[in-house]
Amino acid sequence: MTLRIIDTETTSLEGSVLEIASVDIVDGVICNPMSDFVKPTEAISFEAMAIHHITEDMVADAPLIGEVIGRYLGAQAYVAHNAKFDKSKLPQIDAPWICTAKLARVLLPDHPSHSNQYLRYSLGLKPELPEGLYAHRALYDCYVTAELLLYMGHLAKWTMGEMRAISNSPSLMKAIRFGKHKGLTFEEIAKVDPGYLRWLSGNSDDEDILFTIKHWLKG
Repeated sequence: MTLRIIDTETTSLEGSVLEIASVDIVDGVICNPMSDFVKPTEAISFEAMAIHHITEDMVADAPLIGEVIGRYLGAQAYVAHNAKFDKSKLPQIDAPWICTAKLARVLLPDHPSHSNQYLRYSLGLKPELPEGLYAHRALYDCYVTAELLLYMGHLAKWTMGEMRAISNSPSLMKAIRFGKHKGLTFEEIAKVDPGYLRWLSGNSDDEDILFTIKHWLKG
């Protein structure tokens, strides 16, 4: 089975794809790197530029997503960190998805953060990264996610079915990454400001946030 680790960079959280990349895992080996700039359908936000450092001139002559997506199709399963985001940006992919963020929350529930880069350093992962790239470029992040998946798979010995089940279920989040309580754990917020969690539960459609709020308010 070919597991294709895929990542996208976008013009904004709600915006269109401007870079796509992937690597494959075949028999436990990371291989077959691919990467393409994509011409977006709207301007790149400065907030997004500050994260991935992809500018308008870098994608001005790039092909449209429909012209390159065919290279990335055909794998038996796709893997991404926060897979629901990349899945929403790539509706052309109809194969099963695996989410390494959800796998990490299940396997490593006490980690302060489950972001890709935090896990890379806290777990001592040493992916062989392409020269000239950096965090939040799509191909770079693919290598980190692939190394993370191999590390967790070695520890947990999950079957493909188990990874898909975890990825398709809501998971407990550790800390909140936005708002007035940014950086606090959901457990801490439930103790000091449960009203905020009740407010958030009525103003969010994120299944993981809602699942986490319900867990801690019930507790």
